[in-house]
Amino acid sequence: MLSRSIIRSPATRALIARRGFQTTRPQMSSPYHYPEGPRSNIPFNPLTKYFAVRYWSFMFVGFFAPFGLAVWQTYKNQ
Repeated sequence: MLSRSIIRSPATRALIARRGFQTTRPQMSSPYHYPEGPRSNIPFNPLTKYFAVRYWSFMFVGFFAPFGLAVWQTYKNQ
């Protein structure tokens, strides 16, 4: 009930109307600005010839390595 009365107050409406949702223009001369666009923000190149093979082998090893290590620790001689 109180929140509704705050939203309806004229001061709040004026504050919301005055807020400027804008962004500054990117400064391309800055050393901290990198190129933008598709595939520019990832640390690998998905357009290479064997990307799918390398990607799925990396995923396979990363997912099954913990399970393989757990099985190896279980069956290891003590």
